Amino acid sequence: MTTESLPLSNTRYELPPGGITLVGYVVRRMHKTVLLAPIPALVQSGQTAEALAQVALYAAGASASFGPAFYQPEFNPVGDVIAEPDPATGAVVTAKLESRSPHYRISYSVEMPDGSQFSGSEEITGTTVSLRGLGMPAPSLFKYNAAGGRYAARLAGLITSELIPGFIGRSRIRAHGALTLQDDAGNTGELELARNGQARVSVTGRDGNVITRHMSFIVAPASK
Repeated sequence: MTTESLPLSNTRYELPPGGITLVGYVVRRMHKTVLLAPIPALVQSGQTAEALAQVALYAAGASASFGPAFYQPEFNPVGDVIAEPDPATGAVVTAKLESRSPHYRISYSVEMPDGSQFSGSEEITGTTVSLRGLGMPAPSLFKYNAAGGRYAARLAGLITSELIPGFIGRSRIRAHGALTLQDDAGNTGELELARNGQARVSVTGRDGNVITRHMSFIVAPASK
């Protein structure tokens, strides 16, 4: 079992002071591609169970924000496409608003410098109201393909973003959910993302061995 703690969630970056659209926010939210960077070496060394866990951690981080909700992004017209490189890795992240009715559906892709690709889509099916805040459940599907077709993974599940109204002080955003995982090396697993930003991945290898990974998506300090 390994535990990682990285300052990956930064809503001041995802919601910059100058304003941003919904699609632009999704692109910024996905600028955690540092988590994809180790995968080619894991695949090359035959550590495919670890590679699947790493894909899952990125999928969770790319789907979630944890921190102050400075404002609500502006809505895009259907068909809008935004692409922006991740400053940390140079990976190009692209997102597109596919539809607004009956649900908001957004597709996206990541082109890593080594040629590997991550892609997926989410469909925001509505808004729920509870004592925990406003929930926006989004069934999601993700795929990862290593350069040269050496490895492929598929993930699916439900990630729900929650807005917690700030009755005293600023509102906050967080997320929770679960994903099922599988790859073409015979590994399977599951990921759980908790409201406190803790992600847990369990992968069962083709040989029956189980690896467990944890990550805390710490909220980075935000400027006023």
